[in-house]
Amino acid sequence: MRLKLVPQETAFDFFGRWKLWLGLSALLVIVGFASFLIQGLNYGIDFRGGTTIRTESVQPVDVAAYRGALAPLELGDVLISEVFDPTFTEDQNVAMVRIQAQADEEAVTAAKIAQVHDALRDVAPDIRFVSVESVGPKVSGELIQTAILAVALAISAVLVYIWLRFEWQFALGAVAALVHDVALTIGIFSELQIKFDLAIIAALLTIVGYSLNDTVVVFDRVRENLRKYKKKTLAEVLNLSINETLSRTFMTSVTTLLALIALFVLGGDVIRGFVFAMIWGVIVGTYSSIFVASTILLYLGVKRDWTKPDNTTGNQFANIDA
Repeated sequence: MRLKLVPQETAFDFFGRWKLWLGLSALLVIVGFASFLIQGLNYGIDFRGGTTIRTESVQPVDVAAYRGALAPLELGDVLISEVFDPTFTEDQNVAMVRIQAQADEEAVTAAKIAQVHDALRDVAPDIRFVSVESVGPKVSGELIQTAILAVALAISAVLVYIWLRFEWQFALGAVAALVHDVALTIGIFSELQIKFDLAIIAALLTIVGYSLNDTVVVFDRVRENLRKYKKKTLAEVLNLSINETLSRTFMTSVTTLLALIALFVLGGDVIRGFVFAMIWGVIVGTYSSIFVASTILLYLGVKRDWTKPDNTTGNQFANIDA
């Protein structure tokens, strides 16, 4: 007997209260945007600047012990990670210690670095600092601009791709869902003041891809059913298409969430922010594929018969199956 989280055939009405779903999404986006304007984001070292210290010792790296030794120094945001490389010898244990820029200083001072060295020697007496590198506010500002550009270009590429594969109405629906997902993810990071660094930008781009995948699956079935059921209204076709793909959508999301939750619980502090962003993104991405992208498509309307040319709707690439 197969496990079924969703019945074989469903007939849920997803558009009986479509105004409620759009209103809820709009409210959440506004709340997230307001939080971003009022509180801002809790930027990590990547965006605030700081100092990176590469350490090396004969003794194995104990991240917890390193963190405990540095805690009394009150350095603020400190990231510690062990570095693995197949070229390292058995007695070559390398770690990266990243310390945020201190107040009114572009980088950690030499005196602070000396204090860090003394504190870590209590854990590993033979520890030495192989390199010390600092990132100032100017470079951090450039990273923020580059991150914004990366997300904007990804969403723009999606707009063009969906436009060429389907119709412009589908493209606007898909992009609205992606903007919704990114805005809500940034909003919850602002509201909860979770550390926002380059790993979260990677998570945002991953969320864009995941949400798009869900949306394209639904849109493919919508286009197929629009050709098959010419007498059904657009709302009926959308409901039918979502119900037909609901099992696939739900199973994909649940299995992805199981892996992410395991990483969140067992993965440690280093990747917890990234995994949290992915968990949130999978949830809102699944929601937006059904209740945002499809609702926008319902509102805009769509061409019903692709066997006849239509100069006012769609474009010459509408029949491409990529």
